[in-house]
Amino acid sequence: MKYIIGIDEVGRGPIAGPVAVCAFLCKSDFFENLSEFRPVPENSQVGITEVVYDKLPKLKDSKKLTKIGREKWFEYLKIAKDAGFCDFEVSYVSAENIDKFGINKCIKKSLTTSLLKVMMKSKEIIKPEEVFVFLDGGLEAPEEFINQETIIRGDELNPCISCASIVAKVSRDKIMTNLAEEYPGYGFEKHAGYGTKSHYSAIKKHGQSPIHRKSFIH
Repeated sequence: MKYIIGIDEVGRGPIAGPVAVCAFLCKSDFFENLSEFRPVPENSQVGITEVVYDKLPKLKDSKKLTKIGREKWFEYLKIAKDAGFCDFEVSYVSAENIDKFGINKCIKKSLTTSLLKVMMKSKEIIKPEEVFVFLDGGLEAPEEFINQETIIRGDELNPCISCASIVAKVSRDKIMTNLAEEYPGYGFEKHAGYGTKSHYSAIKKHGQSPIHRKSFIH
């Protein structure tokens, strides 16, 4: 396959904020380098010399990287994107739509949106049968993508899914930090919307904000 796509979602469990679904696309030669779960060396044929190779942590699931590690990888992937070796697209599901339509239906729609957008951004016309799509957990791509595989713990086992996980996590965390300024007092910049003890205490004190998932709060 000339192109590989990894897909992962972040933010399924929080009681506030959006879900982020990332589709990460790369060429097969870039994927082969990522398959070592290490960044591309400076002397690689990929030739991304702007990144200091030794300063990047080992590639893994975003949840197992430190915040600094995730941000370093995110910056590296942005450089690789600008160099034309990969691309990514993140779609978001609002708390309002999660309450209205259910989280699984919303994630499925956002997955399709991210997948089609990242393919359309390519300079070449990419057909569904020309890519192999790897998905994390219970995710599935539309049936026209005949070459797809869902991998349990894929964000740990597949480097393309790991990259999608990192992009989705960093992107969503930035949104939650911005929302913390819009809705102060909840600590969104600290817990990213997850149901921590301090978060529930803030809800009891301030009530629910517009970005809380009412169907998730008990």
